[in-house]
Amino acid sequence: MGLLAYLKTQFVVHLLIGFVFVVSGLVINFIQLCTLALWPISKQLYRRVNCRLAYSLWSQLVMLLEWWSCTECTLFTDQATVDHFGKEHVVIILNHNFEIDFLCGWTMCERFGVLGSSKVLAKRELLCVPLIGWTWYFLEIVFCKRKWEEDRDTVVEGLKRLADYPEYMWFLLYCEGTRFTETKHRVSMGVAASKGLPPLKYHLLPRTKGFTTAVQCLRGTVAAIYDVTLNFRGNKNPSLLGILYGKKYEADMCVRRFPLEDIPADESGAAQWLHKLYQEKDALQEMYNQKGVFPGEQIKPARRPWTLLNFLCWATILLSPLFSFVLGVFASGSPLLILTFLGFVGAASFGVRRLIGVTEIEKGSSYGNQEFQKKE
Repeated sequence: MGLLAYLKTQFVVHLLIGFVFVVSGLVINFIQLCTLALWPISKQLYRRVNCRLAYSLWSQLVMLLEWWSCTECTLFTDQATVDHFGKEHVVIILNHNFEIDFLCGWTMCERFGVLGSSKVLAKRELLCVPLIGWTWYFLEIVFCKRKWEEDRDTVVEGLKRLADYPEYMWFLLYCEGTRFTETKHRVSMGVAASKGLPPLKYHLLPRTKGFTTAVQCLRGTVAAIYDVTLNFRGNKNPSLLGILYGKKYEADMCVRRFPLEDIPADESGAAQWLHKLYQEKDALQEMYNQKGVFPGEQIKPARRPWTLLNFLCWATILLSPLFSFVLGVFASGSPLLILTFLGFVGAASFGVRRLIGVTEIEKGSSYGNQEFQKKE
């Protein structure tokens, strides 16, 4: 085992990476709080500043995927589609099967220059999560309770606010509403049968109201829908902890572009279009399982150095005083001071582990187990 490979498995290294991410995130959140003063002066300046602040935080996670674990991401699409990337507002539809599916999406956002301005329709509980939820708040992310009667006005208002967003944005929708599990799939397919819809083998029944509302509210702003179907070679099921340990994965992403004018404008027609899309996604998944590849040309966008340089910059700023402080603590010889420091390290380790736990499937919400049984 080489030195770098050995370091990737060491807890103390993981703790230092977590320290840099958490402390830099708190600094960024404080700066974002200060930028609220810009809103009444120039809303667009506020947005541009916060896009760059968010990039400085999110790119640290992308760095782990691209440079630490050296995970490779391959697009299966055509060059004409790639030529549009980063040059238009779009809605992204991504299957929700893996713990790091969002991270693979962020990698593509970074490589095409839209990471800081990427958006998502997120569950409201995440608003209370430090760093992640707080940063999203300043980015005008649309949060919802996943109860449509209560969410309708909030979602519509939030989407309409984005109509004049100054940076090209990729707005992510997990139309299945929750991560795929066998239990949720059984319940979901029971609902599909009751509605006379074709069964899906690899996806949950898409929830159409969020999609149709997004299409209606963003029509005139968004140029296209990007349908993305993600898989990992070798039937791997990667995790953020695996990335932190330096495990390398190979992600394949089938991307199809649909101009928004091709999507029916009425709610019923858009819902039918979405159901048909998921039947096609299921067929793509079946093809991948049988052949190990998606259809289309294989394109590997080059990774950029900015994520690595950003992390190294934060590490230099934050770790130098940390090392000086630690040396001072142990040089003091004070048992109380040393024990206090070790207690702080333990608490920090627990906090970082809880942040990672947000991505874990087995610790995900039970949403979908009963919600699919309710009338959409």
